[in-house]
Amino acid sequence: MADLLGPRTSGVGSLPDVGSRDAVRQVCDLLVGDVPDGFGIPYVPEQPARGPGADMIGRAGDLLVEMPVDLQPSGWRLTPPGSARGRDQRRAQGFLQQDLDEVAEAYDGYVGPLKTQVCGPWTLAASLWLPRGERVVSDAGASRDLAQSLAAGAVGHVEHLRRLVPGADVVVQLDEPSLPAVLAGSIRSLSGMRRLHPVDEGRAGEVLRDVVDAVRASGASVTAHCCAPDAPIALLRRAGLDGVALDTTLVAEPQFDALGEAIDGGMTLWAGLVPTTSTERHPRGHVERFLAMWNRIGFGAAEFDRLVVTPACGLATLPPKDALRIQRLAIEAATMLRESVG
Repeated sequence: MADLLGPRTSGVGSLPDVGSRDAVRQVCDLLVGDVPDGFGIPYVPEQPARGPGADMIGRAGDLLVEMPVDLQPSGWRLTPPGSARGRDQRRAQGFLQQDLDEVAEAYDGYVGPLKTQVCGPWTLAASLWLPRGERVVSDAGASRDLAQSLAAGAVGHVEHLRRLVPGADVVVQLDEPSLPAVLAGSIRSLSGMRRLHPVDEGRAGEVLRDVVDAVRASGASVTAHCCAPDAPIALLRRAGLDGVALDTTLVAEPQFDALGEAIDGGMTLWAGLVPTTSTERHPRGHVERFLAMWNRIGFGAAEFDRLVVTPACGLATLPPKDALRIQRLAIEAATMLRESVG
């Protein structure tokens, strides 16, 4: 990859339900078979529309070590210590294993980067319920215990993926869509009548860093995805991540300095510059809008090697043909940027 000019390209992770085999093969074809070596970063697709357990929270719940979960009307819940893994968690495990079996077959002999997505510790804490009562995020001790369990599970997931695809240079994407709400104190309580107290940025960063350090120690690189307009870029930089994935159409001028510092500090920007609602047939407009921001931050073509171009967010809610079109548009946008420095 070192001799490539310009950016690479990938996807965020989620796709509409087209079946495990077709989803895995589609990603492999688009990001390995149809592009120059090292240009695409393929990923393990998620298809949440398959049902409970295929969703981001259920998938992460299955990875937890010694913290079983089950599904209640209110959502995913931690079960009391010592509980056995139940039907809901086994369903989540089945979905993931089915996907990984297809990955092992599709990437037989593959050498290169391979991304997998894991729900981040704060989004998971904001989404999981304690055995009796509130959300996990309401309890500082429980939140830290959850993060430690998640870190151990993510490390095991990386090791499993590497056994299935020995040539894979694994990238773990921590999905943190709820992190801004956790920091702002806008997460609703069980009753819905009040909002939970905000989590201090310092503590949030420490917990996230613990997960990042554990996963990196397993040999993977780690990025975080947050497509909210108020993504806490400075906090993500301090957490020691290798990269940050943003909806760059939402990055505003007050965030430019933090983003510039992150990239100057060596982080890769996974630039979600193609909106999932795009109706364009050519990426030129999206590329031009991104370059206007990129140049205002103080960067140019010389820094394109710090870019990975993606759709702005996941594609799970789109019809299959539209999801495919948006992913292709992101690949074409990266190609356009690359050719501009070739």
